[in-house]
Amino acid sequence: MISCSDLHGFRGLFLDFIGDPFDDFEANCTRFFADGLLVVESGKIKDFGEYRILKKQYPELEITAYPNQLMIPGLIDLHVHYPQTEMVAAYGEQLLEWLNKYTFPTEARFKHQAHAQIMADFFLDELLRHGTTTALVLTTVFPESVDAFFEAADRRHLRMIAGKVMMDRNAPKELLDTASTSYEQSHQLIQKWHDYHRLAYAVTPRFAITSTPEQLVLAGRLLQEYPGIYLQTHLSENLKEIQLTLELFPNNSDYLSIYEQFGLVQSRSVFAHGIHLSDGEFNRLSAAQSTIAFCPTSNLFLGSGLFKLHTSQSLNPSIAVGLGTDIGAGTSFSILQTIGEAYKVTHLQGQAFSGLQGLFLATLGGARALQLDDKIGNFQIGKEADFVVLDLQATPLLSLRTRQALEEKTLEAIADSLFALTMLGDDRMVQATYIMGKPALFATDLGSG
Repeated sequence: MISCSDLHGFRGLFLDFIGDPFDDFEANCTRFFADGLLVVESGKIKDFGEYRILKKQYPELEITAYPNQLMIPGLIDLHVHYPQTEMVAAYGEQLLEWLNKYTFPTEARFKHQAHAQIMADFFLDELLRHGTTTALVLTTVFPESVDAFFEAADRRHLRMIAGKVMMDRNAPKELLDTASTSYEQSHQLIQKWHDYHRLAYAVTPRFAITSTPEQLVLAGRLLQEYPGIYLQTHLSENLKEIQLTLELFPNNSDYLSIYEQFGLVQSRSVFAHGIHLSDGEFNRLSAAQSTIAFCPTSNLFLGSGLFKLHTSQSLNPSIAVGLGTDIGAGTSFSILQTIGEAYKVTHLQGQAFSGLQGLFLATLGGARALQLDDKIGNFQIGKEADFVVLDLQATPLLSLRTRQALEEKTLEAIADSLFALTMLGDDRMVQATYIMGKPALFATDLGSG
C-alpha cells in the first residue's frame, strides 16, 4: 500500500500516444483508457493506468473525477507571436503587405514594458483557456517584451520557449536593432532565462529578409556558444517573400541554403511554414533533423499556400513536424481547431489526415520536435503533469455528435469524436487545464489583468 499524503488522482477517459501514427497503425500508437486513473506526485506523473487496477494500490487517494470527459496531454504550439494577439483577423493582405500594414505598427508598442506585461498576461490566459500548455513563442525586437513574457510564464510555472526577434533591416526604424546589439541583448537574455525553471530560449531572427548577413553570423555564433538553445525563424511561406529573399542573397540557390550558410539549420531549429520547399530543401531538413511548424490557419488566411505534410513524413528520416497557431496571422488560439484546418489543407492535396494523427502532432509529436519528450507529450510515468480536460458535450451539437462515443467508450468511437471536436469545438470544450498537476493560473489568480 502506498502513502497518499503527497498524491492526487484524476479519473476519467484518457487518450495519449506511445508511438507515431504516421509510421504505424494508429491502434498500436495510441493508448486509451475508458476508465483511467492518473496519479500525480509533486507535479509529476507517479502512475497511470486502469482505475480498477490502480485504485487498489492507492486506497486513500484523493481523486478528482471527470466522468465522460476526455483527458489528453497538454497541447503544444510550435509557432506563435504573442505581440500579435491584438491584431488577429486584420483584413485583406498577403504576407509582406500584412507585416508592413499591421504587424510592425503593433509590435512597436512593445517597447513599453507595461504594455508588454498586459499583453503577455492576456496571451498566456488565451493559451491556457484553449488547452495549450507549451509554446514556442516570438516576442519583438525589444528585450522588454522578452522579459515580460518570461516573467508571466514563470509566474504560471509554464514550460515555454521564447526569444527576442533579431531584425536589423527592411523594417521601420523604430523596430530595428543592429547585428551587435541583437547579439548582446540575446546573450544577456539567454543568461537570464534559458533553463530557468521550466523556461528555455530560442535565437530568433525574424527571417532572412530582415536580417543582414552580419546579424545571421552572430545568430549562428549564439547557437555555438549555447548548444542547448533553440533557433526559430520563418522559411518559404510566401512566393513574393522567397523572391525578395533570393534577391537579397543572390549567391544562394534556394531559401534554406541561406540559413545553412550561417549554421542555423540544426536539430533544435524550428522553421515556420515551409510551404514552397523544393525536394532538395525537404531532404536537407530531414538530414539535419530540423523541425517544421505547420500553421494551416495562417497559411489559408494570408493565401500563402498548402504545406506538403505527407512529403515531410515520407522521407527517411521523416521531418519532425508540429502544429503552430501563428497568431496573429493565424485565426484561432485553439490547437484543436488548427488540427481541423490541417485536415482541410491535406485533404485539398488528396491526402489523408486523421484526428489521431493531428493530436499526435499536437502532443507527443510536438514534444519530440522540441526534444522535450522526456518531460512532456504523454502520460508516461516521471513526466511533468501538464494535461487538459475536454468536455465532449460542451455545446448542444457536440453533445449530439459525441453521444454514441460516450456510450461505447472505445478507441474507435473516441477517435471519431475527437475528429468532430476539431471541426465543431472551440474554447468552451476545454473544461480545465492543469499545469504540473495543479489548475492553471490565470491573470486574475495572480492579482493582475
